[in-house]
Amino acid sequence: MDILDDVFDTLNLKGVLYFRTDFTSPWGVTVPRYQDAARFHYVIQGRCFIQLSPTTKVELNAGDLILIPRGASHILADSPRDYAPPLETVLNDANYSGDGVLTVGNGNKHAATQMVCGHFSFRQKADHPILQALPDYLVTSMSVRAQQPLLDGALRMIAERIFADEVGSAASITRLSEIVFIELIRSDLSGKSALTSILQAFKDPKISQSLKLIHSEHSQPWTVESLASKVAMSRSRFANRFSELLGTGPMAYLAEWRLQKALALLDNSQMSVQQIADHSGYHSPSAFTRAFSGKFGASPRDYRRQSL
Repeated sequence: MDILDDVFDTLNLKGVLYFRTDFTSPWGVTVPRYQDAARFHYVIQGRCFIQLSPTTKVELNAGDLILIPRGASHILADSPRDYAPPLETVLNDANYSGDGVLTVGNGNKHAATQMVCGHFSFRQKADHPILQALPDYLVTSMSVRAQQPLLDGALRMIAERIFADEVGSAASITRLSEIVFIELIRSDLSGKSALTSILQAFKDPKISQSLKLIHSEHSQPWTVESLASKVAMSRSRFANRFSELLGTGPMAYLAEWRLQKALALLDNSQMSVQQIADHSGYHSPSAFTRAFSGKFGASPRDYRRQSL
């Protein structure tokens, strides 16, 4: 089992392309906050500046990609600035219908900033230590990703197809962007210790084996002792190593993962709450309801009703 693939499949990772740009100076836009999503901007030509806060400003050049994992509001502009009109205003002024290229300005087309912008969405209330460990933003450039062939290849294909008005271009770019997100996580280009530690857990011979057991058999009545025995470690050494790498204990991880699996089943299946409780490793529907309500603030039935 590929643990990372199971994580993103359960959390319902989906790429959404929301516009391709052809911006000529002067231009700027304030991108609103988007909950349960990770925004991205990939610069094909030209350059731009991202302002995430008054003290956090990032310059992007051709070939650079920025990922903003928690969907924070930010300013996207041709130069550093503290204000730009809201995205909705820019779209209305450009008479943008949602199809084709978003064109702003009448300047030199050879100096235009061309980008593909979008976001990665997750299931409502999706959660995992990987998402918690992501930095406020992550930037990758052509030079940095030179050692990551799959990531580099996906971005090159996006650049080749971005302005092609062929049937299926937008769909293929969306699928490629999902590959980019997963490869960014796998590559750990951020160098952040929290994410590095979690990815190390996926590679650790013993801890990765225990994670595969949890992910492939999450309904089993695992205990710290039984998991430790399966991976040939002492109880205390296993629990300490698991917590050290993942920032949470094995039983807490299992409990959280069972609830994420339950969310997916409530959204995507016709199974009853009792069947989902059984499938999620709970001894009774009432125990499942208590755990689910404590985590998400609504009973399984109420959650399903609200999601319809």
